[in-house]
Amino acid sequence: MTVLPPIPFPGPASSAGPASAPVAFHRTELSVILGLYGRMVAAGEWRDYGISHLRDVAVFSIFRRTAETPLYRIEKRPALRLRQGQYAVIGAEGQVLRRGHDLDQVLRVIAPKPKLIE
Repeated sequence: MTVLPPIPFPGPASSAGPASAPVAFHRTELSVILGLYGRMVAAGEWRDYGISHLRDVAVFSIFRRTAETPLYRIEKRPALRLRQGQYAVIGAEGQVLRRGHDLDQVLRVIAPKPKLIE
């Protein structure tokens, strides 16, 4: 008995051309985000996070508690790179808190403010 190789099934990716890779955060972007996240965890403000890499957006979700909805979402949308900026911080109710081209500047909206010590 001769075993034949399987016939490739023409799925949606093969009929529409090459599949595009999902959008992801670069190592330097994650370093900036996780630096802020670590400071806020140490302060006791944030407890958990989640990362999603989708076809057109990468999302870093920040949670106060694990079972809640995200307190903040940091999104990277390369399609908006030439317009409003590819980075955005979105609040719990879905409002855009800040959008821009520089991740450090965008994250300042949720960064802890310096405290005066007397």
